[in-house]
Parts: sequence; C-alpha cells; structure tokens
Amino acid sequence: MSESQITDWLAAQQGAMLELLEQLVNTDSGSYDKPGVDAVGDLIREFLEARGIPVETIGIDTHGDAYRATVAAPGQSANRPILLMGHRDTVFSKGEASRRPFRIENGRAYGPGVSDMKAGLVMNAFILAAFAKFGGAPAPLVGLFTGDEEIGSPTSRPVIEAEAKNVSAVFNSEPGRPSGNIVTGRKGGIFMRCEVAGKAAHSGANFQDGASAIEELARKIQAWHALTDLDRGQTVNVGLIGGGQSVNTVAPLATCEIDVRYVEPDERDAIFEAVQHIAVNCTVPGTSASLSIVGEFRPMKQSADSRSLFEHYVSNAREAGLEIEGEFSGGCADSGFAAAVGAPTLCGVGPVGGKNHSPDEYLEVATIVPRTQSVALTIMRHRP
Repeated sequence: MSESQITDWLAAQQGAMLELLEQLVNTDSGSYDKPGVDAVGDLIREFLEARGIPVETIGIDTHGDAYRATVAAPGQSANRPILLMGHRDTVFSKGEASRRPFRIENGRAYGPGVSDMKAGLVMNAFILAAFAKFGGAPAPLVGLFTGDEEIGSPTSRPVIEAEAKNVSAVFNSEPGRPSGNIVTGRKGGIFMRCEVAGKAAHSGANFQDGASAIEELARKIQAWHALTDLDRGQTVNVGLIGGGQSVNTVAPLATCEIDVRYVEPDERDAIFEAVQHIAVNCTVPGTSASLSIVGEFRPMKQSADSRSLFEHYVSNAREAGLEIEGEFSGGCADSGFAAAVGAPTLCGVGPVGGKNHSPDEYLEVATIVPRTQSVALTIMRHRP
C-alpha cells in the first residue's frame, strides 16, 4: 500500500460518495424512528460488505442499533485500533426526506441530515473501503455507526465508551465548521425532564381548592434561567413546556424539558444539583415535582495526546490542500464520551456544512474529497 494509492483512489470517488449520500439523505432517520435509523445502517452495511468489510450489529431495542465495521491486515493485531465514529439519526420527523429530498445547487448539497451527519458517515465508509482495498492501515480500523446521538446517546453511550477505551485515536466525523475548522473542544450537556403535580379545581367556582402546577413550573423556570452564567459558559434553557387540563381548570400537571450546558468536567455536579434543588423544592402550596435525566453528554476536553493528534491532522490536511484550525463548540457530541475515557479525540473532521437542524442545512460538496483524504493521511502516518 502507498499513500498515493489511497489518496488517488479517494480523489476519484466523489461521484460514488454523492450517490451513497443521496441514498442516506433520502431515508428518514429521526432519533425515535428506529426502523428508519436502522435502514440507514443497512445501506452502510451493504456498501461495506460489498467491499469485503465485515459489519457486526449491536442490537438495541429502543433506538437504532449500533453497527461496528472492522478493517484489519496481517501484523496489525498488536497495535491499538483507530476509531471512526458517526451517528445515523437526525432531528427531522418522518416524511421530511420526501418533502425536501437530496439535491445539489451551486456547489452545495441539501436535504435532511446532509451535513449533520450523513456526509460524515459516507466519509467514514469510504475511508474503510480505501484501506480494505489497498491493504490496511498501520492499526486495525473500527467504524462505529450509532443511532441516537441527537437525543444524548442514551443507548449508544456505553457502546462508544467501551470501544474508545481501547483505541489510540478517535475521529468523529461530525460536520466541519462553516469556517473549515475542526472541533477540538465541546461543552458538556445534561437534558432533563421536570414533572410538576398540582390539584385540579374549577377556576371560577372553587379556585381556592386548586394548586396550579403551571404556576409552580413558571416560578421554577425563572429560577433555572437565573442560573445561566455566560462568563463561565454555563447555560440553562427550558426549551419545551406543556401542561394543564383546560382553560377553566386550575392546572393539575405541567412538564418541561431543560437543557444545561457547561465547560469544565468538574462543574457538572454543581450545576446539576442547583437545577435539582429548584426542581424538588416547590413554593406553590399543594404542588410537588420530580426531575429525571433523559440524556447527557460529557465535555470534550483537549488532552496532551489529543493536541498532538490535532497537530498531526493539521499537517496532513495541509497536504490535501486545506488550512485548518481548531474551534471550541458549545454543541455536544459523542466525541465527549471518547475523550472522557482518555482516548485522543478529534471532532468535526467531516465535510464542511452549516445551518444544521434547519431546512436550510447544507453541505459544501467540494470539501468531501479533501476532508476524507486528510483523515486517511493522518491514519496512514499515525503511530499507534
């Protein structure tokens, strides 16, 4: 195997990459649509198995399965693997793919999940295919394709952590930033649900007999939002609310979902405890409340080994024609789980895109090949 064999082959694959990307984008795969998420996994499996790459299915009952592909060559077994990660789920509801299917206009590709992160899945699949075709990398390659990242990876987290504990490098192919940079640090996040119970009463005839869960929740929301400290990078946001029985009933129930973000790993417990204290201590007589965690991400902190991997990647990307720097992101990703168990980790190495989670989400088509070559060169020159 020579470096030019890999990079030249990848340079000739843009058309094939776009064909696979079109199939993935035109398949609905919202996080709670297990059949759709697994259908995307099956398309990736078909692509890989057609090229002699074995794919293992790690069954998950409630969300999309995890698919684990491996590429290894003789003599590599003593080296720790290199992990390529990506998630198959999107934030879009069923039917979105038919409403606005994959298209390319003026050098940009559009469609649900085209950037976040189906282009990254295609990139990983073609990297695996390239090394399988030309004789393997300096270490075994593992491609992990998971199915519930957009809701905090509640079922994929242990799979990712178990895999990342044993590797020498992790490349998470979340989309490259609109600037062209990759992500070297991310916030941690906790996603919670609060349920408030009150007491129903007719709002005109016997108002005094009721206990409004909505009033209690409104007070809590003000207190939670007051925890935001922008100077420290900590934010608390109530993004969803619901409740009540009817307009003329004192509300017997109310619910909300809370998003908490923080920067430093050791800040997690304090901010959670503050949110929890507000949740369980009620000020409207006759109400009670509970708080549960529905999803959580660890911060992605750059270790010394991650810094070395980043510098190695930057030099190789330059050979592929790219000038890349690192950026910090307030968004969360599965890369935080890998970094938290000590794996040297890079994120946002996928093709460049923007306006993710919106109908205007786009992918810069011209970045697919050089971003794929950059990771491939980094793998070839990696010393496990």
